[in-house]
Amino acid sequence: MKTKVSSLLGIEYPIIQGGMAWVAEYHLAAAVSEAGGLGLIGAASAPAEWVREQVREAKKLTNKPFGVNIMLMSPYADDVAKVIIEEDVKVVSTGAGSPEKYMKMWKDAGIKVIPVVASVALARRMERCGADAVVAEGCEAGGHIGESTTMTLVPQVVDAVQIPVIAAGGIADGRGIAAAFMLGAEGVQMGTHFVVTDECQVHENYKERIIKAKDIDSRVTGRTTGHPVRALRNEMTKQYLELENQGADFKELEELTLGGLRRAVVDGDVRTGSVMAGQIAGMVKERMSCRDLIEKLVRETGELMKGRVADE
Repeated sequence: MKTKVSSLLGIEYPIIQGGMAWVAEYHLAAAVSEAGGLGLIGAASAPAEWVREQVREAKKLTNKPFGVNIMLMSPYADDVAKVIIEEDVKVVSTGAGSPEKYMKMWKDAGIKVIPVVASVALARRMERCGADAVVAEGCEAGGHIGESTTMTLVPQVVDAVQIPVIAAGGIADGRGIAAAFMLGAEGVQMGTHFVVTDECQVHENYKERIIKAKDIDSRVTGRTTGHPVRALRNEMTKQYLELENQGADFKELEELTLGGLRRAVVDGDVRTGSVMAGQIAGMVKERMSCRDLIEKLVRETGELMKGRVADE
């Protein structure tokens, strides 16, 4: 499990926990980092001072590297970008845009920058502007997604760039990690499985909904608006898809989902809230600590990789 990504980030295993909005706060990030992976605090649309407090609380729980994920569409992105430097965060991952305007500032501060990409073109652009690695995220992932699958996206990105590639989307166990390595990835990013860990602070209803999910339970809404989102099916997704089919405009659809993720994560409303989760939710059947999960992933991957070497 020693790869270019684990060496780059100074972590034991090349397993990164996704920076999920409303989900990835300091308890989870610190626990993942303590267990040998890389935990991420999801800044989402939160103010800079909230991010600062989260970073300081995480440092009380771990002295190992962890990072912050910035959603670049956030109105607070400029301020959060500065907080990351001021609080000596080691790694920043980015989504929903290009981090080019912050790149020199972060690189001068010695921060490792890892953008999430959904296309070869964006991966190449991120490499040109100085990214240390990229996360190639397929449409199997939960939340905001692109169009390409992980199986097709990862090898094309690997072939297109010289920097390490981290695979994301549809990875839940050692089989998924081993497959990502075979596609050329140097690490993986996982979200959904970490949601049900003991340290994750989401509402119990959210965790139970993932554990009870079947293979056919995820839906993608928002394709007509150009902002597709994957979540577990419920009354909200049903109503949204019906409105989409009827040609509803963006404003009407946006009003339906406004505050939906918070309702699900914080209030436990898994009926009308947005229960974002990847297609692998149907594979997540048990709860455990972050340490137990990472050790399980490493063990499973190691056994598979040894078996492949033995067969050859």
